[in-house]
Amino acid sequence: MNTGVQFTGSLGPNATQRWFTFGWNAGSHIVWYMMPTSVQSGAPALEWTVGVERASATQVTYWITVKNLTANNVTFEGRYAILS
Repeated sequence: MNTGVQFTGSLGPNATQRWFTFGWNAGSHIVWYMMPTSVQSGAPALEWTVGVERASATQVTYWITVKNLTANNVTFEGRYAILS
């Protein structure tokens, strides 16, 4: 399994934003997850959805929408795990 950080982000209170990342192998199975890096009382809560768009016969683009579910600023890393 190959893992890493693809991007970093920050969101204001109750904000939503969309990120994209391109050039991924269309034959791979990739899991995306957001890891909060903010330190605050209570756990920062994030929600995200992932969409995939076929860019070519061999590559895809991922569209990742992240929502901050708290009333505080949150910073985070957009991480991936390539399962196959």
